[in-house]
Amino acid sequence: MAAVLDSVRAFLAPKSKSFTISAENAADIVARENLLDRAMGTERRKKSSEKIRSKRLPAEGLALVARDGAGHVIGTVRLWNIEAGVAADGAPVDALLLGPLAVDPAREGKGMGAALMRAAITEATRRSHGAIILVGDAPYYQKFGFAAEKTRHLVMPGPCDRARFLALELKAGWLDDAAGMIVASGRKLA
Repeated sequence: MAAVLDSVRAFLAPKSKSFTISAENAADIVARENLLDRAMGTERRKKSSEKIRSKRLPAEGLALVARDGAGHVIGTVRLWNIEAGVAADGAPVDALLLGPLAVDPAREGKGMGAALMRAAITEATRRSHGAIILVGDAPYYQKFGFAAEKTRHLVMPGPCDRARFLALELKAGWLDDAAGMIVASGRKLA
C-alpha cells in the first residue's frame, strides 16, 4: 500500500503540499468520527449505508485518511466488504461499499476528496477487488467512472435514491448479472 500512497502523493505534489494521504490507524478513530460529524452531521448514522457498515471493520487496507502538515486528520474515506446480490449461478457477488468520503469543511475545494477517491480506487484495484458501490452525488462521482447503470438490478436495504446508487467496475463485467440485496460481509468488530 505504501507504493500506491507514494504515487498518489507524487500525483498531488504539483497541486498541493498541504496534505498527505496515509492508512488510517487506531489513533485516528476519534478524530475521524468528529470530522464526519462536522462534515455530514450526526444524522448520517441513520442512512442505509451506515447500517450496512455497523459492527463491521473496513476492508483490509482500505481505510485512508488525509492529514495536514501537523498530522491531523482532515479527510477520510473507507471501503467495506459487501455482497452485491448474487450472480446468475446463485453465487454471491463480492464488492466494496464506499463511504463515507468526507473532508474537513474548512478545507473543501483543494482536491483532497478527489485525491482520497483516486487513492481508494487505486488501492482497491491493486487488491484485486471487482467493483465499488456507493450512494452519493452522481455528478461528483461520475468523474471517477461511477454510474447508476450497473446497480439497476441491485437494491439497498432501506430507502435509497436510485439516481444516487452508483457503481464502478474495477474488473470489466463484474456486476453484469448481479441482482438482489446489498448485504454486509467481511470482518466483524470484536
